[in-house]
Amino acid sequence: MAKRIQFNAHGGPDVLTWIDFEPADPADNEIQVENRAIGMNYIDTYVRSGLYPTGHFPSGLGTEAAGVVTRVGSAVTRFKPGDRVVYCQAALGAYSELHNVAEDRLMLLPDAISFEQAAASFLKGLTTQYLLRQTYKVKADEIFLFHAAAGGVGLIACQWAKALGAHLIGTVGSAEKATLAKNAGAWATINYQQEDIAQRVSELTGGKKVGVVYDSVGKATWEASLDCLRRQGLMVSFGNASGPVTNVDLSILNKKGSLFVTRPSLFGYITNRQELETASAELFSLLASGAIKVDVPEQQKFALKEASRAHQLLESRATQGSSLLIP
Repeated sequence: MAKRIQFNAHGGPDVLTWIDFEPADPADNEIQVENRAIGMNYIDTYVRSGLYPTGHFPSGLGTEAAGVVTRVGSAVTRFKPGDRVVYCQAALGAYSELHNVAEDRLMLLPDAISFEQAAASFLKGLTTQYLLRQTYKVKADEIFLFHAAAGGVGLIACQWAKALGAHLIGTVGSAEKATLAKNAGAWATINYQQEDIAQRVSELTGGKKVGVVYDSVGKATWEASLDCLRRQGLMVSFGNASGPVTNVDLSILNKKGSLFVTRPSLFGYITNRQELETASAELFSLLASGAIKVDVPEQQKFALKEASRAHQLLESRATQGSSLLIP
């Protein structure tokens, strides 16, 4: 027997329950992983709440963790028991002591990267990789806007931008979060509680605005994001933390300068083994060199059985950077 988090209906954090379960034997192409650290991501709250329905109950939750291989299926060739591994595109159920993961979704974890570093950064780091390196290739000296710069993805983006020699303007909700973002490499910050985002971007760019905006906030920042873009600029909407953008009149894109909008996801950019290996290698290199550091505050490391409380804090925006569940 093992323990995991399960839910039987969509709803608030209180639907998450701590149960005993009997792990299934790994299928031919699966690996059973003993999770040592589990990544907690905002998308997990979308799944739990029903914004992204699971389609069946009871359901596990979470797709990201780092740990040690305990068993392998008969057709597995890349991994063996004892290997240190990390994953972030597994079937739901990573909020668990043991989880079976398809071989093609698993990566060997370099010794220079700890389990906690890996679980705190793999999904967020691969997200940052596709955003800054694929959806729109940010160049050295380029100025761009990144919302929620003190969040888990945001702090990695600040460091990645610095490594690229680019200038990230980050929106934050407090002076404390502004300091966090700047220490991580943000070129400038905008406190959206006190400053007009579009006006401040115009000031910081000498009236030129920016060629790309990365927005995971959604409804609350939609208009401001469009107003920050120069002619033919790109709005990258990759999250809905404040609620989804609805009832959009596409003519607004014309009126604001023939703008472009895209709604990408990790699953649209990493669709096969080669794409996973390429993106992971770039991320692992930056982590191992120290160009990207992921420090999870002790108060944001929760026992796995406390997943409900962890979700409450995550949704209240009381957290900074990454949070972890520890089995």
